[in-house]
Amino acid sequence: MQSFHDLIINRRSIRKYTDEPLDPEHVKLILEAALMSPAGKRKNPWHFIVVEDKATLKALSEAKDQGALPIAGAALAVVVVANPADSDTWIEDLSIASIQMQLQCRDLGLGSVWIQMRNREDSDGNTATYNIRRILDIPAPYEVLSVISIGHPDEERKPYDTSKLQWEKVHIGKF
Repeated sequence: MQSFHDLIINRRSIRKYTDEPLDPEHVKLILEAALMSPAGKRKNPWHFIVVEDKATLKALSEAKDQGALPIAGAALAVVVVANPADSDTWIEDLSIASIQMQLQCRDLGLGSVWIQMRNREDSDGNTATYNIRRILDIPAPYEVLSVISIGHPDEERKPYDTSKLQWEKVHIGKF
């Protein structure tokens, strides 16, 4: 197993995938990573909708104007949703679960990318949440934070260059 630091350096957003299906055991590990995420007051407000159907993936990729196309080419997407009334930290809790899935993907040699849906719209002014609710039969008042597209990488991204880290944005003691 690589070190956590190596995992962080090498986790990059992957937007292009091969047609190879995912191993069901890998999918289980990815979902376990999400379900073990920390959450405010241990309320666990999240719900995860796993989508593999190609027509549904294509529809999800059109839920907002820009940036969702990787979903159509993914082997699988996880739609991350919550009812905001369940927790005042639902955005933070779902964000942590989303990145834990991405780190698990990287550890398994898979690619992933976070597709932001909250506060995004299509060209008709419909929210991405509204569109995704219709596609997946999600009841109101559930909100969609993100969609994590996952697959076997069909592109290679260089690791982060640690010499370019913005250390000037780190403040000790005071701003």
